[in-house]
Amino acid sequence: MKTWLAIGLMSGSSLDGLDIALVRLAEKEGQYTFIIEAAETLPYPKYWHDQLANAFLSTPEALLPLDKEYGTYLGKQVKDFIATNGVNPDFVASHGHTVFHKPEQRFTLQIGDGQALADACGYTVVNDFRTEDVSKGGQGAPLVPIGDKLLFAEYDICLNIGGIANVSYEVDGKRIAYDICIANQALNWLAQREGLDYDKDGLLARNGKVDMDLLKRLNGHPFYGMTPPKSLGREFFEQHQKSLLKGLSTSDLLATFTEHIALQVALAVSTLPKGKLLVTGGGARNKYLIERLQARSAHDIVVPDNTTIDYKEALIFALLGLLRLEGKTNVLCSVTGAPSDSCSGKIWHPMPLSQ
Repeated sequence: MKTWLAIGLMSGSSLDGLDIALVRLAEKEGQYTFIIEAAETLPYPKYWHDQLANAFLSTPEALLPLDKEYGTYLGKQVKDFIATNGVNPDFVASHGHTVFHKPEQRFTLQIGDGQALADACGYTVVNDFRTEDVSKGGQGAPLVPIGDKLLFAEYDICLNIGGIANVSYEVDGKRIAYDICIANQALNWLAQREGLDYDKDGLLARNGKVDMDLLKRLNGHPFYGMTPPKSLGREFFEQHQKSLLKGLSTSDLLATFTEHIALQVALAVSTLPKGKLLVTGGGARNKYLIERLQARSAHDIVVPDNTTIDYKEALIFALLGLLRLEGKTNVLCSVTGAPSDSCSGKIWHPMPLSQ
């Protein structure tokens, strides 16, 4: 059995913070196992929350230095995490933070410069997992399904509810996965209008009333009728949904958008045989959302322990980094629609200090 100690980094579109996980990965005869040995979410200081939130509106001239600055920031967080836990990882794998995702234009951007990150933490870094697939004409997303396949095969369906909700499952031995709808990206934006970081347990939504007209308009977008592969970015929320979220109380808007998420997820899995549906991501902690999903779905919903809920994506990016270093497939064309699988990601080594 071969084993590796890795650090995985994930920053999602909901801007909850930086997820960092220390993962022990093992492989024997093609079978992979994992243990999350330590993990934490580092809330973004106001400076970084604002920088990342506004990067979508930035010019290329402003993004270039931000890319390097954010890479250095990530590296410093990794260095502190390593010191705190007294470990010596084999490598670091970073998703970065998505600023733009326009696969139809063969363009995607996740900032967090790999060289700056490697130099700041002192370890080999693997990042930029999306661009190769996008350059081939694929969606470059979702990336997590290879981890669902290799690490969570005991579940019939894997659902992640983060800034965007996405789903992954097997059909006739082929992995199918795609983005379903905007999720915490919208819920958090609404909660922040009330001075809250997020709607804890969905309490505001629970006290609201679903507006059927708004629900119909949200559900009516042509994206939901498209067949996979398909993916979403912040652009979708900004261009097609944000302008609809007005004229009602925040509780009513949250109730309506929560129902929208539950309905779209239920529809996405409605044709699959009844089975175990694993739910992870920040949305798995939203008790009201999970209740609404269970009410609309016939599947057996499984919400795992807190570590897996919160750090599944960071865990899987560690796996993606390992597969890249091992020269193995880590992006599935059955998921992204590219003409072929990829062994994707860029590898960076710390630059030697000048003498």
